[in-house]
Amino acid sequence: MDEIPLVIQIMGKTRGTIQVPAQASQTELEQYARNSELAQRYIADKVIKKVIVVPGKLVNFVVG
Repeated sequence: MDEIPLVIQIMGKTRGTIQVPAQASQTELEQYARNSELAQRYIADKVIKKVIVVPGKLVNFVVG
């Protein structure tokens, strides 16, 4: 299965990338991003107000 880099953003700032399956759905992309160690550093103790998913490109978490 092919993998693509998925950019993880917190409040619009790029925090890094993770490798995800190229065929992943929007829901799956959000789950991969949410569960990644990279995102957990920034969102672990925060309330996620909105999640913006751009398929094949990025996931952006808006936190409060």
